[in-house]
Amino acid sequence: MSYGNSSVATGARVAGRSFEYGRTHVVRPKGRHQATIVWLHGLGDNGASWSQILETLPLPNIKWICPTAPTRPVALFGGFPCTAWFDVRELSEDGPDDVEGMDAAAAHVANLLSTEPADIKVGVGGFSMGAATALYSATCFTHGKYGNGNPYPVNLSVAVGLSGWLPCARSLKEKIEGSQEATRKAASLPLLMCHGRGDEVVIYKHGQRSAEVLQSTGFRNLNFKTYNSLGHYTVPEEMDDICKWLTASLGLDGSS
Repeated sequence: MSYGNSSVATGARVAGRSFEYGRTHVVRPKGRHQATIVWLHGLGDNGASWSQILETLPLPNIKWICPTAPTRPVALFGGFPCTAWFDVRELSEDGPDDVEGMDAAAAHVANLLSTEPADIKVGVGGFSMGAATALYSATCFTHGKYGNGNPYPVNLSVAVGLSGWLPCARSLKEKIEGSQEATRKAASLPLLMCHGRGDEVVIYKHGQRSAEVLQSTGFRNLNFKTYNSLGHYTVPEEMDDICKWLTASLGLDGSS
């Protein structure tokens, strides 16, 4: 494994509490660097596990940044602490939203992408809660602001969500339709969502409903892919689809 470098990232302050991010793993491009994607793990996981998967993909032009979420109390587990991008009570688009926590996570992603060269396309993706954070980041980019009103600083080229859901779904329509610039960005941003019908953790209907909310809000460049027997994990077929989609959406040349 060639992670390139690993570092401990800065902490984030949420609701008066400070959370330290864990180790960030970087998978260097094996060919000409054309794109950088921050990839976010699921609840209770870490950046290392996903960096090992991404390392094996036939995408030589992508640099992957795989941060590790802070360890924090999680309401879903009765306050038991584990790695989590934000606090969550239920894994669906209907649950209460920890906007403060999601803003901190989205800002962490933007911060990791902010130092990339100007000619490099940047994106965000993730699995499960990481997918929720990636989709939230995509809505912050299109709206031009975080949930707290601060400006969103990065120009995203793609967003990917596997086995996830869309946080803050209820307020999205109002945010996008209130701005011509937001409407334009929503229509043009390539989004890929993948979900298994056999998912017993983030139920399929929540992923499907989240995709419907995004489409009805004007995200016209959204591809929602269904995998009939897939549970809450990934399979080679899904990863192949992601590789093809990223290559096409980012205009990668595949050169090493």
